[in-house]
Amino acid sequence: MHDIESFIQSGILEIYVLGMASAEEMRQVEEMVYTYKEVKEKIEEITETLKTYAESYSQAPNITIKPMIMASVDYEERLKSGEQPTFPPILTSNSTIEDYNEWINRKDMMLPDDFNSIYLKIIGYTPQAITAIAWLQSETPYEVHTDEHEKFLVLEGTCDIDIDGDIHSLIPGDCLSIPLHAGHVVRVTSQIPCKLILQRVAA
Repeated sequence: MHDIESFIQSGILEIYVLGMASAEEMRQVEEMVYTYKEVKEKIEEITETLKTYAESYSQAPNITIKPMIMASVDYEERLKSGEQPTFPPILTSNSTIEDYNEWINRKDMMLPDDFNSIYLKIIGYTPQAITAIAWLQSETPYEVHTDEHEKFLVLEGTCDIDIDGDIHSLIPGDCLSIPLHAGHVVRVTSQIPCKLILQRVAA
């Protein structure tokens, strides 16, 4: 029995469950499993523990990633088709909706009928800043930015931006910049999707 306990405590079973055992180690474990029920039970215990750990630390994918990728592809295709790059102004506390009329009023900057959750149309890109028109149906996931300033200008609808528990209620024309390292969530408070200028500026 002492040899079995030593075998169990050796760490080889964890390596086996993780799929990192050598061929010789796998042979040893499988022989022990066949001979001793204690070893089989320990393997089952380790497997369940690792599964529980993985589930508790798993995260759902950020729902903003796919819309941003699709918007980037769309922007590249538009440039390839002859659209000339434009350079929207950097958002400040003095920015107005009219500052972005050149892009807002374009016929190709519309929300599609199959809109779901978040939709973006990029209107300007440089290594320092990316600017997009964004539509949000309900809310964004919790985010923290460490290397870029995220800025919002509300065009239509209303939203609350929660910055580390400090709620900012925004209506059309309102502009807000998220401080670096601040956790934040945007929640739509209107019956219609919230339409915004979204800008991310390198810190």
